[in-house]
This record gives sequence, C-alpha cells and structure tokens, in this order.
Amino acid sequence: MANEKMFDTFTLPNGVTLKNRVMMAPMTNYAAEENGEVSEAELAYYVARSGGVGAVITACANVTADGQGFPNEFGAERDELIPSLKRLATTIQDQGAKAILQIFHAGRMAPPELVGGQTVSASAVAPEREGAMTPRALEAEEVEAIIEAFGQATRRAMEAGFDGVEIHGANTYLIQQFVSPHSNRRDDKWGGSLEKRLAFPLAVVDAVEAVAKQDPSFIVGYRFSPEEIENPGITLEDTMQLVDVLAKKGLDYLHVSVMDFFAGSIRDQNETRSPITLVQERVGQQVPVIGVGSLHTPEEVERALTEVPLVALGRELIMEPTWVEKVEAGDVASIRTELDPSTQAELVMPDALWQGIISRPGWFPIKQTTK
Repeated sequence: MANEKMFDTFTLPNGVTLKNRVMMAPMTNYAAEENGEVSEAELAYYVARSGGVGAVITACANVTADGQGFPNEFGAERDELIPSLKRLATTIQDQGAKAILQIFHAGRMAPPELVGGQTVSASAVAPEREGAMTPRALEAEEVEAIIEAFGQATRRAMEAGFDGVEIHGANTYLIQQFVSPHSNRRDDKWGGSLEKRLAFPLAVVDAVEAVAKQDPSFIVGYRFSPEEIENPGITLEDTMQLVDVLAKKGLDYLHVSVMDFFAGSIRDQNETRSPITLVQERVGQQVPVIGVGSLHTPEEVERALTEVPLVALGRELIMEPTWVEKVEAGDVASIRTELDPSTQAELVMPDALWQGIISRPGWFPIKQTTK
C-alpha cells in the first residue's frame, strides 16, 4: 500500500514538526521504582518503541502525592524526580521521537493504599464499580493547590528536557471528575452548571500554559474522553462545549480517548458517527486532533488519517515495537498481531506489564500454544 499520509511530516501550531503522523499512545506499564523514579526496565521498554513514531506520549505521571493512580508509576510531583524524568526524555529523544510527558491526578480512581488510605475528588461520590471507596470532597484551597501542582509538574518536565506535556483530562481521572455531573456535585465556583464544571480543567490548562510559554516550542496537549456511560454523565453535547473553549486556548493538539476510532456514541445509539469525527468537524480547523482506538492495520491508520491529522497507537506498539518501521519498510507481513507468551524478552516488556496482559483475558490477542 502507498501509506501516503502516515509518513508525512506534521507541524504543530507552535512550529514543532513531527517526522510523521503516528504517535505512541500513553500507556501505564507498572514498572517504575517504588520512589517514583523511572526504572531501567522502563527505559529499555521506551528505547524499543521510540524509533519509528513521531512522538511518544509517556505513561501518566502524578502531579501530587495523593494523585497516584497505579502501583509503580513514575512521578512528576517533586523536584527530586527531575533527573529521573530527564533520563526518560533523553532516552525517547535519542531514538528520534519527540518526548511528551503525560501529567495527571487520579482523584477518586486512585488505589487507596497508594494515597494514604483516602481518595479525593470533586465531590464525595463513589465510582460505579464494585468495592470502590467514596472519596473525600476536595476543599477549595486544595483545588487551587492541585491546579498549581499541574503547573509545577510542567516546569519539571521542561527542566527535564521534555518536548511537551499532555494534560490527562480523560479516562475517569480527576480532571474528568470535575467535568462530570456524576462525580462533581459541588455548589461552589468549581461545580453546578456545565460552565462551572469546566472551570477546573480550564484553570489547569491556564496554569500549564503559563509555565510553558517560557519556551514557545514546548508542546501542550489535552486528552479527554468524549462521553461517560454513567447517568448523569458526560454527553457529547457537554464535550462539544468543552472543545469549543479548549480550541481557543492555544493548545497544540486535542487527543480524543476512545476504545474504537470508528465506533459511534456509547450513550446514543442513534449517533453512529465517531466522536473523533465529530470533534474534528467541530474544532479541527482551530487545533489539531489526535485519534486513537483499535487501529490495528496500516490500512486502518490510513483511513483514520483521512479524518484527522494525527493518530496514536497503543496495543499495536506493545505487540510490535517496530510497527512503524516495518510498515515504512514494506514488511507488513512480519508485524506481530498477537502476543506469543514466549516473547517477553524479545518485546522488551517489564514484568508487571507482561503479567497484567497475560492474566487479563481479552485485553490483548494471545497466541495459543500447543502442548
């Protein structure tokens, strides 16, 4: 196939040019050191996957101690971690990709044992999942402190030499919890109407951009989930209001987090168009849109690139670290499309990530071996 679009360069609004249109999606790998530093296993994992893509969006890094969302997650919440972050940024860049640090706060989705036994959120409303803790509602001054923490994490990313940051406003974490009418029942300036529920994410963007403007070439992106299945929950109409405002913020991209790029609404069966397409139609002329979700083949990536300028690949790069290089070389036939349980070392996969994948049926296609 011609792959006309995939290997075109792309210049972001701030003037930074990506060598191609494919990015590595942010994926947690459970492999950092206990103190929040990046481990040797993680560095090796990123070396293996940073050669072909135009940019790597890293696994999420928490901006406060009570924002950790996963065991063995590397952090960006204190200055002592800057040397560790610098190793990660340099490792990615040395392979030829731009390095973008994803920054977040898990909010009510944090494992209680990682955050001192008590989760926090916009309001004291538990997630709709079995055994979930009811979070403590953040005080107004705590909200302000977390906004400032996003700015400080951005400063650390800049000092560490990253090319940019991605604000993680997706996948049910704290920023999304403020947007959602399910998790945000506040009656102060941070909640109530949709406009007030959007105040927190917009304040985070402002805090990040206030720091990032010191270097005009520093990339700032924003990731969001366009809908929630909960009732009340975020609707596509809510999201269109969010992206209208984000598009005016001078961001370098919007990253739409869905499971399937081409699937329709998860709330409205009558809406068969992809939320990614709807976002592109709404604001794509103002800010670049990244699409993601079950793009397995070069043909699917090329099809997606007829709708948006950039795509991110996740599971494909876990199963085949050199996916982009193989497509570029015309070696599509050798691309791995399932995980062989005997290939952990060959795929440079940290132990915890490997075990998580192998023990979770249906997450990845696993090659069945005959005894």
